[in-house]
Amino acid sequence: MAGETDLAGSAPSAATTAAANSRRWTLRAALDDQRLIGWGFLLALLAVWEFVVIQARISPLYLPRPTGVVAVLWQNIREGGLSTDLGFTLYRIFAGFFIALVTGVLLGVWMAVSKPVKAMADILIAALYPLPKVTLIPLLVIWLGTGGPFMLTISFMGAFFPIVINTVVGVQQCEQGLVLAARDLGANLRQIVLRVLIPSAVPSIFAGIRIGLGISIILVVAAEMVVAKDGLGARLFVAGQLLDTELVFAVLLVLAVLGILITKGQDLIDARLGLWRTS
Repeated sequence: MAGETDLAGSAPSAATTAAANSRRWTLRAALDDQRLIGWGFLLALLAVWEFVVIQARISPLYLPRPTGVVAVLWQNIREGGLSTDLGFTLYRIFAGFFIALVTGVLLGVWMAVSKPVKAMADILIAALYPLPKVTLIPLLVIWLGTGGPFMLTISFMGAFFPIVINTVVGVQQCEQGLVLAARDLGANLRQIVLRVLIPSAVPSIFAGIRIGLGISIILVVAAEMVVAKDGLGARLFVAGQLLDTELVFAVLLVLAVLGILITKGQDLIDARLGLWRTS
C-alpha cells in the first residue's frame, strides 16, 4: 500500500514536469519560427532590392546593389579604417551612456522616495527633456570644444532624461503592499530600495534604457558628422561629400547591425533580470 501511495504521489510531479518541459519546447519553437520569419523576410527584401537595381540598371551613385555595399564594407574592414571609426563611436556612445545610466537611476529613485527632491528636479527635467539636444551642439562646442568631453556630454544628455523619467515611473508604480510588508519585516530604507523598489522598477528602467541608448546613438553620430574627424558619423559625412554612395550605405549597414545587436542584447538582459525579479 505504501508503495502504491508513493507511486500515486509521484505521478502528478512527473506529469507536471513533462507539461512544463513541453511548454518550454513549444515556446522555444515559436521563438525560433519568429526568428526564421524575420530573417527570411529581410533576405527577401535584399533579394528584391538586388533584382530591381540590376533590372532597372540603376547607377550605384543613386542606389547601389546590396552585394556591392557588402563588398565595400568588407574592403573597408580589411583596411582597418572602418573598424577604427566604429571603435571611436562605440566608446563615445557607451561611455556617456553608462554615466547617464548610473546617475539617472540614482536620481530617479531619489526623486521617487523624496518629495522635496522631486519638487526641485521635476521642473528642470520638464524644461530640459523636450529641448532638442542637437540644438545644444553649438553651445557645447563653445563650452567644451570638440574633443572627448563634448562627445561624452552629448551621449550623456541623450540617455539621461529617459532613464530618469522611467525610473521615477517604475518606482512609483511599485505595489505599496510590498513596501509595507518589507517594513513589517524590519527592512530599512536602503534595503527597501535595493530589494523592493528597484527590482519592481526594472521593466520601466529598461524601457528608459532602450529609448535613451537609441537617442545617444543618434546624437553621437550627428555630432561626429558636424565636428569630428573620426568615427562613423565623420566617415558617413565624408563619403556623402565624395558622392561615394556605396560607402554611405556600408556605414548605414554597420549602424543598422549595431542597432540590432543592442536591441536583442537588451531583450536578453531584460529576460534574465525578469527571472531574477521573480526569484
